[in-house]
Amino acid sequence: MSVDTHKETLGFQTEVKQLLDIVIRSLYRNKEIFLRELISNASDAADKLRFEALANDDLYEGDTELKIRVAFSKKARTVTVSDNGIGMSRSEVVDNIGTIAKSGTQEFLKALSGDQAKDAKLIGQFGVGFYSAFVVADRVTVETRRAGLGPEQGVRWDSEGKGEYSLETIEKAARGTDVILYLRKGEDEFLDGLRLRSIVRKFSDHINLPIVMKVDGKNEDETVNRASALWARPKKEIKKEEYEEFYKHVGHDFEAPLAYTHNRVEGKQEYISLLYIPARTPFDLWDRTQRRGIKLYVRRVFIMDDAEHLMPAYLRFVRGVIDSDDLPLNISREVLQQSKAIDRIRAASVKKVLGLLENISKKDPEKYVTFWKEFGKVLKEGVVEDPANRERIAKLLRFSSTHTNSEAQDVSLENYVNRMKKNQNKIYYVTADSFAAAKNSSHLEIFRDKDIEVLLLSERVDEWLVTHLTEFDEKSLQSVAKGKLDLGELETKADKEQQENTTKEHKEFVDRVKQALGDKVQDVRVTRRLITSPACLVADAQNMGANLERILTSVGQDVPLGKPILEINPGHPIVNHLMSQDDDARFKEWSHMLFDQALLSEGGQLDDPAGFVHRLNELFLQLAGK
Repeated sequence: MSVDTHKETLGFQTEVKQLLDIVIRSLYRNKEIFLRELISNASDAADKLRFEALANDDLYEGDTELKIRVAFSKKARTVTVSDNGIGMSRSEVVDNIGTIAKSGTQEFLKALSGDQAKDAKLIGQFGVGFYSAFVVADRVTVETRRAGLGPEQGVRWDSEGKGEYSLETIEKAARGTDVILYLRKGEDEFLDGLRLRSIVRKFSDHINLPIVMKVDGKNEDETVNRASALWARPKKEIKKEEYEEFYKHVGHDFEAPLAYTHNRVEGKQEYISLLYIPARTPFDLWDRTQRRGIKLYVRRVFIMDDAEHLMPAYLRFVRGVIDSDDLPLNISREVLQQSKAIDRIRAASVKKVLGLLENISKKDPEKYVTFWKEFGKVLKEGVVEDPANRERIAKLLRFSSTHTNSEAQDVSLENYVNRMKKNQNKIYYVTADSFAAAKNSSHLEIFRDKDIEVLLLSERVDEWLVTHLTEFDEKSLQSVAKGKLDLGELETKADKEQQENTTKEHKEFVDRVKQALGDKVQDVRVTRRLITSPACLVADAQNMGANLERILTSVGQDVPLGKPILEINPGHPIVNHLMSQDDDARFKEWSHMLFDQALLSEGGQLDDPAGFVHRLNELFLQLAGK
């Protein structure tokens, strides 16, 4: 049967062009990893075939012996990696090789610095293994046919990695994919059987299907790797280096993991889990629709690459495998949603990950600092999403605080409680849209004066967190910017009496300010929060905080905006000057300026910026005697 070659030349997506150039420059010191990456892709293709063949056995086309072949030709100067996995159709070739349809692509490219060592790590985090072929090859050809399509629907992809590629329809008798690398000059080390075998054993010994090569000088195959599932082997037989290489395969990462936990569960339910925490943030971490961290196997047969049912969203950074002996081979996503066995595996796996993090935080604080820097924001989501483990997660949280005044988040709630003053019964915090705004908040003045520690929360997720984490170790969490100031037993009887007297003394003035501001405020009152500032805004104890209002409004939420309470420091010179003002019109103007100033200091936006500037200019002129 003749084949319509249908050959065309296409251009790479812009991001691919940039990436190819960076890969070639940054990975030249780690050339041998190209073989690991291509073998890893071949292994994934075999896994996908196994999964799809559960529903359609015809996809095997009579060949159920899955394997990967590595071959080389000194004469042609080629290295070929072949598999008889799922293969690709023409459209899949374009989507998988000519395009990077991945969340975070632009952010990734912006993060690249030109420092080859650092960029190599970033490339690993992004997971672009196929393109590593161009580190050693100046031309790459891919010949592939998807299982289930006819031999006449094979596809040949060819490129020199310089901006474009050709695509041609070919006849390919066997399903699967052949990746043919035409080596650059000077890359002769990869035209040696012993060298290729050593790379396979070093990086891909864990692959759980045979990687074969021809025995030198003979026409017979030799299996180079162990061809057994690493996670199924006894832990005592597995070296740290093997665990790390397996992570690089399953996590599509170039860097070793931060930590891992390997567990075999036996009894009523039997399964194995091998779970890893990456050392760096994957670039698709904030794409909550992409949940591909955990591979599910049933009796060593790959079922799906889907973390959604096996790990909650707040642990979406976890990578690894779960292999069950109890689940049916034809399990579907719909069945997973209703499976009690999966629920138990998920719950136990979450506990293993949290236990691993607890162990790191106690035994290796420096390593935990690394973890928190990379994944702290995501872990905070767990306080809301996982009520059953809220207390454990709370102990793992880290914050900035006035204790150090450092932006580094290194204060645990346990640290805070241990430093609490005698008779202090609340954990105080302030939220803002930046660390500087939190650190310099006027609401902290009384707390600094009395040396009371306050947590400084400046990440968006923090507002969500504190609405659900209302107490820790029987101590309630209290915003310093909501409700009436209540320092409990930290205040003396004399302090409280003085506040009552001050409130009575200035009642007439406070009523006058409230009348001047009208419906801008819910109330006006004398404050004892402030030492050096003239005024501040606080939210009613039952209302939403101003920072949360701004966050929800910025994302298009229809938020019922509560009116703030203006608290005034009667000991401040500006307030004293306002008290002495007899002109009602000017008193009103300056009352509004006092309100606007308090609004600006907490990150709010003015309704009438021009009016504020006009009032400020009037004040300057008066102070100048004009």
